[in-house]
Amino acid sequence: MGPVECMVLVFPGERVKVSAVAALAELRRAGQVRLIDSLVVVKSPTGEVSTSELVEYEEYDEATAEIGPEANLLGPEDAAEAAATLEPGSCALMLLVEHSWAARAAEAIREAGGRVAAAVRIPDEHVEQARAAYEKAVAAAAERS
Repeated sequence: MGPVECMVLVFPGERVKVSAVAALAELRRAGQVRLIDSLVVVKSPTGEVSTSELVEYEEYDEATAEIGPEANLLGPEDAAEAAATLEPGSCALMLLVEHSWAARAAEAIREAGGRVAAAVRIPDEHVEQARAAYEKAVAAAAERS
């Protein structure tokens, strides 16, 4: 099994856009991730919190058609934690995913007695800075060639 991660994706409004769900389904179909569980958490404009399963929404039927059974591992405590990050009138899509693209490497690392000692998410603004620096370096290298 590859690395497993719980992600909380936050969106404005009380509905996750179909295009976001479709993009996740595309990753799953391509074998990049395996969806273990999902949960939609909504915080109404008045601050009331509700939860539902991703497959309960008809508008996502096409995107979720091939997802298969989920393990129902995300529960009320997880939803409460996600809800605490939400502004009123917004929602979150919680995903428990296996990074199946890394399964073979993870297996080899475990067989060699290794383990993940730390993992750090890089903030979006730093990713953008890194992307710009990389593009600048590529352009500079092309000019030298």
